[in-house]
Amino acid sequence: MLDTIQYLLGAGSGVLVGFVLGLVGGGGSILAVPLMVYLVGVPSPHVAIGTSALAVAANALTGLLNHVRHGNVKWRCSLVFAAAGIVGAFAGSTAGKAFDGQKLLFLFAIVMVVIGVLMLRNRRREGDPSVVLGRENAPKLVGYGAGTGLFSGFFGIGGGFLIVPGLVAATGMPMINAVGSSLVAVSAFGLTTAANYAFSGLVDWALAAVFILGGIAGGLIGARLAKRLSGTQGRLTTVFAGLIFVVAAYMLWQSPAVF
Repeated sequence: MLDTIQYLLGAGSGVLVGFVLGLVGGGGSILAVPLMVYLVGVPSPHVAIGTSALAVAANALTGLLNHVRHGNVKWRCSLVFAAAGIVGAFAGSTAGKAFDGQKLLFLFAIVMVVIGVLMLRNRRREGDPSVVLGRENAPKLVGYGAGTGLFSGFFGIGGGFLIVPGLVAATGMPMINAVGSSLVAVSAFGLTTAANYAFSGLVDWALAAVFILGGIAGGLIGARLAKRLSGTQGRLTTVFAGLIFVVAAYMLWQSPAVF
């Protein structure tokens, strides 16, 4: 059972995670798990993963509403991506519950570095804002969606850091549209993973509640800043990749698999 200070730290962590989700459409759950383990002090990595999956999904829904108001969401593309990923998220989260929590975090940090490099290589690509769902991109959306869902479910994350580049690769949409559209899948994957963990009693509902409340405020600020940064070519992508590198370095530093 957590104490009052830990719940306050959980609310503060929610503010930070919500801000990141609103800003880059992903990375929220990347921060949520280490914050719950190292700052809040949740003793079980799997409880931290299950709880953060629920909280990040709820905060992603808040961020999604803000992006919808700004017209950043490509609904048909994002729904196809999310639908394919839900199946993968369920399979991945089932496997993840049986895997050592610390090893999950270590492997995840390694993959983050690779994704960050790939994002920086493509940061100057403007994209096509008129992209729509069609025969050419539908199979790619299904493929990327299923793969991303499997990965995000296995690691107990929303998967935004994979969803954003996946949407860009499948459709060629601009970064700001990929950020907004990714929140549909982040919400769907997170809820699927959280439900699977909750079935095994691996969700702290009270901590999730305060985390979500803190995330609402952070999400509003992040979404507004994302709209402002999108006006400069490549800046939003650079922020996104930079966040990935920082968190990956921190997780590798903390991982007992390294030291």
